[in-house]
Amino acid sequence: MDDRLKMIFARRSVRDYTGEAVAEGDLRSLLEAAMAAPSANNRQPWRFVVVRERALLDRLAAEHPYGKMIAKAPLALAVCGDLAVSDWWVQDCAAATENLLVAAAGIGLGAVWIGCHGRPEREETARRCLGIPKSIGVLCLIAVGHPAERIAPRTQYDPAKLHAERW
Repeated sequence: MDDRLKMIFARRSVRDYTGEAVAEGDLRSLLEAAMAAPSANNRQPWRFVVVRERALLDRLAAEHPYGKMIAKAPLALAVCGDLAVSDWWVQDCAAATENLLVAAAGIGLGAVWIGCHGRPEREETARRCLGIPKSIGVLCLIAVGHPAERIAPRTQYDPAKLHAERW
């Protein structure tokens, strides 16, 4: 494993947190990393809802079928895209999400991507809980916190998934 890429390999889906608050500076770093993502025509359609309020975190955890870990997290983010800004909002917001997840690992936080886009009932859960308007797409929720345990970095390289020159 190449040490120059250790932040990428350290990015793991973390679902258990200590409960310790995420520092404001760390949150800013995560959002700066997210907004450094590539964006089609540099339209930057991403929008973020920062959720720290315990009642909202608990509601998201209860209502999203795969969001139970949000109940243990001190912070969640909804990654959204302004539909009027770009037709490529899904790709742009996915790149922003990955940057945020890698940045979290790099600063010692744990995070997990919780899908919403493509499942209308999951998008509606986020809309209902967080007051997100219909003009904004909801890509995902991200639970963020200090990991309750350290998960070892890894690669999932699989040469069977490669094709040289042509399929």
